[in-house]
Amino acid sequence: MSPKQGEAPVNERDRLGAAMPAAAGSPPVAWRVADGPVPYEEALAFMDARVAAIAEGRAPELVWLLEHPPLYTAGTSARDADLVEPDRFPVFRSGRGGQYTYHGPGQRVAYVMLDLNRRTPDLRRFVAALEAWLILTLEAFNIRGERREDRVGVWVRRPDKGEGVEDKIAAIGIRVRRWVTFHGVSLNVEPDLTHFSGIVPCGVTQHGVTSLVDLGLPVTMADADVALRAAFEEVFGPTERE
Repeated sequence: MSPKQGEAPVNERDRLGAAMPAAAGSPPVAWRVADGPVPYEEALAFMDARVAAIAEGRAPELVWLLEHPPLYTAGTSARDADLVEPDRFPVFRSGRGGQYTYHGPGQRVAYVMLDLNRRTPDLRRFVAALEAWLILTLEAFNIRGERREDRVGVWVRRPDKGEGVEDKIAAIGIRVRRWVTFHGVSLNVEPDLTHFSGIVPCGVTQHGVTSLVDLGLPVTMADADVALRAAFEEVFGPTERE
């Protein structure tokens, strides 16, 4: 069956094409998992400092897995009309690309601080690699995630909701400074999906949001972390716990 218009099929060749390993001899990417919820402003300050250190060669690349307290973030393309309930949760202007996004408990946020000078200084390819990472992660749970040419993120088809219905299961929003990336991706493991109703997620009105648990999978955050790390190493290369 041929893919629908706007859909990029994911096969072994596509995955290899999206891979962004570091140059030979580069150290492993540091891998950090936060023990508890991290305030958003604290995370921003940490990323600013770490990105500067990576750019100056004083620190290794890093992937930081965490959860935030409930909040909304506005990217550089956010529209005021897409903030439906401005008083529901704190709202932060993030400086990342994209529009409005929700973060909260049960959602795995992965902040990705990679030096593209050591890989490929190509933002489109980097976004494709992030999508491939998430798609491979979902495959570990027998979920078919798909990318769309007209929408950033990873999507799943919901025939149980009707013909042509799709839900977003993972979001992507990045920023780059001196070719070092920050911000990253978020994967819905078991968040309160009603919290997304306070915004128009990523400016998309015709589709909904879902999570691994909403799809009927008893996945824990620890399960998701294992799958995320294995898939990351397939796309970006080896990691080392920090």
